[in-house]
Amino acid sequence: MTATLQSHTHGNTLVLTIDNPQQRNALAPEIYVAGIEALVAAERNQEVRSVIVTGAGGTFCAGGNLQRLLANRQQPPEVQAESIDALHGWIEAVRSFPKPVIAAVEGACAGAGFSLALACDLLVAARNAVFVMAYVNVGLSPDGGATWSLLRQLPRATALQLLMLGERTDAARLHQLGLVTTLTDPGAALAEALVLAERLNAQAPNALASIKTLANDAVEHSLSRHLRDEREHFVRNLHHPNAGEGIQAFLDKRRPQYR
Repeated sequence: MTATLQSHTHGNTLVLTIDNPQQRNALAPEIYVAGIEALVAAERNQEVRSVIVTGAGGTFCAGGNLQRLLANRQQPPEVQAESIDALHGWIEAVRSFPKPVIAAVEGACAGAGFSLALACDLLVAARNAVFVMAYVNVGLSPDGGATWSLLRQLPRATALQLLMLGERTDAARLHQLGLVTTLTDPGAALAEALVLAERLNAQAPNALASIKTLANDAVEHSLSRHLRDEREHFVRNLHHPNAGEGIQAFLDKRRPQYR
């Protein structure tokens, strides 16, 4: 069966499901292309206010297809480089997407699958989910932005422990470390992610887009540069119709209806 990325909408949330059951939802170039196309379409669709990325059949993603990687060793290096560029295009699309992206993780979340989950804005995981930076276990270094994500969210030694030892880590530990946003019962990660998405969908889309942009830039920018950016976003959002609705709704003690 060919690896696919299934999509369906649930209210104002687009759900993208990695579906490659014979390979435990291992990633493939066709999934990268479909993922980018889905996000481009979702950005244009005002009815879509959030996105969830999950896996079919009780597994999030086993990472890369080792048989394909083994075959690529017989090809020129450019073949694998092009594949990684496609993966990285999807990772960058997730990070720069102006709406919230939630990972809903059940079962195994390994290698590039772990990298993908880390690229999402929020991560909901079942308590029995297992995370592993599996690259080093087969003599490889990470891709998908794993080192970038982990070194920005964790102390250096903790990040390197995950990256260099390739040990299986449960969701509870990652929750303690702050990588997992919400823990849930086995089998309930998608349902919990949908609940979280509904809460996000009720917020002003323009404000969420500004928050995500500012969060992405915070590590790279100086304080003075970031304060200027915060000022510009604040002023722009104040003069957006949603701010008028939000402020008036607060004063009227009712729920705001954002567009």
